[in-house]
Amino acid sequence: MKLRTTLSALLITVLAACGGGGKGTAIPVGEAIAPNFRDADPVNFKGQKPSRYPVHGIDAARFQKSINWGQARRNGVNFAFIKATEGGDLLDPGFKSHWRGAGHAGVARGAYHFYYFCTAPEVQARWFIRNVPKTKGMLPPVLDMEWNPFSPTCAHRRPEASVVQDEMRRWLKIVEAHYGQRPIIYTTPRFYKENKLSGFRGYEYWLRTTAKSPREAYPGQGWRFWQYSATGLIDGIQGEVDLNAFSGSKAEWNAWMAARAAQ
Repeated sequence: MKLRTTLSALLITVLAACGGGGKGTAIPVGEAIAPNFRDADPVNFKGQKPSRYPVHGIDAARFQKSINWGQARRNGVNFAFIKATEGGDLLDPGFKSHWRGAGHAGVARGAYHFYYFCTAPEVQARWFIRNVPKTKGMLPPVLDMEWNPFSPTCAHRRPEASVVQDEMRRWLKIVEAHYGQRPIIYTTPRFYKENKLSGFRGYEYWLRTTAKSPREAYPGQGWRFWQYSATGLIDGIQGEVDLNAFSGSKAEWNAWMAARAAQ
């Protein structure tokens, strides 16, 4: 696939509206604003600190019941990964509202799927596709791979690493073909190690590590996004929210958006 989108095509001026409606400040999609965040439980990361990265954002789900997306955007929420689906039949009740609000506010938005090991990957891929619209400028879809200790049916189902990787490839192939974007993989240190994902190549990673830096938690693993806090405080968002950093400079963010956002 030839990705020749220019930055100018992505910098579409939209209304940074309050919660997706009303009047606000016009902010181009993709224009990086410095984070004006706080953290209820900050960590003193050794060596590799989130503050060294200028482009930050959030991930959101039904737990974020009230987001004034326009205000959040003006406080440095440059991107948002929004939970869309789980398994083969669960749609996050906050997805549609968050998707619409982020889009109206000029936040670069992407959707993620929480994977279940009790449903075939083909069924889960089709469910994600059914619920997440192909939208110009959207970030690559995300496959959220972590053990699920809460599901009444899937909590104790933990296949061997070879099975996990096979199911991942099947989901990823279907979703990439539909959206024309190679998905990103989100994971946790335990899941990454137990399923030998250091050898799962060809994909960008979004890594969760809120106690150690990515260099410490995932030795040798490259990453595109780092989820560094689950206790972020941002004006415009009620309650705590996950904080994430992009791996490069503002110029690298612009280049990545030009190459990876949907046509």
